[in-house]
Amino acid sequence: MERLRICAGKSSFLGAEGVLRVSLGCFVFFMIMFVSTVRTSKLHDPRDSWHSGWWFAKIVLWIALTIITFLIPSAFIRLYGEIAHLGAGVFLLIQLISVISFMTWLNDCCTSNESEERCHIHVILIATIAYVICIVGIILMYVWYAPEPSCLLNIFFITWTLVLLQLMTSISLHPKVNAGFLAPGLMGLYVVFLCWCAIRSEPTGESCIKKAEASKRTDWLTIISFLVALLAIVIATFSTGIDSQCFQFMKGEKKTEDDVPYGCGFFHFVFATGAMYFAMLLIGWNTHHAIQKWTIDVGWTSTWVRVVNEWLAVCVYLWMVVAPIILKCRQNAEAT
Repeated sequence: MERLRICAGKSSFLGAEGVLRVSLGCFVFFMIMFVSTVRTSKLHDPRDSWHSGWWFAKIVLWIALTIITFLIPSAFIRLYGEIAHLGAGVFLLIQLISVISFMTWLNDCCTSNESEERCHIHVILIATIAYVICIVGIILMYVWYAPEPSCLLNIFFITWTLVLLQLMTSISLHPKVNAGFLAPGLMGLYVVFLCWCAIRSEPTGESCIKKAEASKRTDWLTIISFLVALLAIVIATFSTGIDSQCFQFMKGEKKTEDDVPYGCGFFHFVFATGAMYFAMLLIGWNTHHAIQKWTIDVGWTSTWVRVVNEWLAVCVYLWMVVAPIILKCRQNAEAT
């Protein structure tokens, strides 16, 4: 990177620019796949063969696009870095809706009339374990990340997470909603996890994390956690890409044997936005410099992105729970 005259010249920016160039190559590749496979509905369609096959051609295309991005001027790369913030936000929103849809689907399956008696004990057990883990997680976050009264920001994050957990539970158990314990319990796990990720993303020198100096040392455990984080993001991106049904407005259509099991175009669109999200994680949502080696998603911007994602998750969940009641009331009012 330092030998390329098209780079900005600053050593602190070269690493971030390299990440953005690789991300741009992946983004262009998946957008090409999106355009060429969108609205593919049948298995015998030639576009489905292009989606699920032609691996050698696609690998060559991806390598060529990645090489070409290193020949693009730095000004365009910086512009892509700004646009990538929006694309990463779209990816987080898509992933958020997918996760919440799965939780509500699981709750509906377990509380339906057909399986209510058979799964009643299992639902209570899973919900109880979820709430216990949430409470234990919140207590441990207070101990680890708010050891002193001066850690006001961490105390606010953790306390507000507890308030959101109570809010989701209260609304879910309202007689008009009657969503049960399972859905808010699983959402509580997700919200507590996002709060933990947000606090862990705080810069080491400015946070209230105990043993902060020891975390600066790069060892095998840090490297393994870095690789596990990357693998988790890949799995989450893949699972979100094949979950196109929760974004369909016409869900009453019947499937036939020769229909594709998921939206091919949507799958590649998720990976295109996921390429932007990867870049933001690796540079800490800051296009002007890269973060430390073997770290991922570190910085105050990353922290606030996680916090806003947590609050948005609660809002989306509450809307998905309350919306059917509001729409039903409107229909009754219009009918009368």
